[in-house]
Amino acid sequence: MTSFLNRIRPYFPPPLVALLLAIGLFLIGGVLAPGFANTDQAVNIVRLAAFLGIIAAGQTLVIISGGEGIDLSSGALVTLGAILTYRLTGGDDSLILPALAVVLLVGAGIGLLNGLGIAWLGMPPLVITLGVAGVVTGLVYFYTRGELIGKTPPAMGRLLSQSLIGPIPGVIFLWLIVGVAMWLLLERTGFGKQLFAIGINRTAARLSGVRVTLIVILTYVVSGALAAFGGFVLLGFTQTVFLNLGQPYLFPSIAAVVVGGTVLAGGKGSYWGTMAGALVLQVIDSLLIALRVEEAFQLIILGVILLVLLTMYGRQRSVRQ
Repeated sequence: MTSFLNRIRPYFPPPLVALLLAIGLFLIGGVLAPGFANTDQAVNIVRLAAFLGIIAAGQTLVIISGGEGIDLSSGALVTLGAILTYRLTGGDDSLILPALAVVLLVGAGIGLLNGLGIAWLGMPPLVITLGVAGVVTGLVYFYTRGELIGKTPPAMGRLLSQSLIGPIPGVIFLWLIVGVAMWLLLERTGFGKQLFAIGINRTAARLSGVRVTLIVILTYVVSGALAAFGGFVLLGFTQTVFLNLGQPYLFPSIAAVVVGGTVLAGGKGSYWGTMAGALVLQVIDSLLIALRVEEAFQLIILGVILLVLLTMYGRQRSVRQ
């Protein structure tokens, strides 16, 4: 049995397995909840998964980088990105691009703090990113003074949440663009190759000439920018903001990466897997809602799924420093 699984494993990489799982769960949902498996529901699931997938993009890079990296500041950065866009644009379509530039720069700056704390000060990623998350949350309260003044530009709603081509909303096309960009970054650039190298073994990578400190810092810079961009995109869907807008996406963003087959020890994974993982989680979430499962039990089920996968992928740890 083991030899058979080893033979077929190359034909079923984790992203494909996760995608097949999402499709299977969707079809099973049609049996458990009549009317669940239809075209409109499928489009809605992909649309909702797109927001999670975009937010999880930076988390993918951080986890691939190894060093027990998980970015716990991403939820706070999503909130900050949405609030900055909401206030800076004030509902003016002409200010969307300038606001986006500010959002990306602020997100990258906060990611830089994470990277410096980890690479230069030697602080554990969980500790530094959790501390930075608290700082960002404090900055949000200081910046807003508890008053969420602003407005969402109408163009963002039209382009992201409404149907753009047929029944397909613009956010799905944006997600595909992010997917291609992430694939190019990971598979076709020197940064991507070095990222996988430090994820496998940082000592060996350093001896091979990889500038480990620089790559770690850049990884967290990009992660911060992508998390803030996720808040920018999410605003186009919610059309409003609140002070913990991004927090519900923190746990699922980590889970999507793991479900998609990225190894928590680092050095192995892909953004295609994260996209498939986001679909799996969203199908499960939508199915639980359709079955009228209480929210508390939804969280328990997602937690159990993550724990099981953590156990499975934890066994794949190879030589680490």
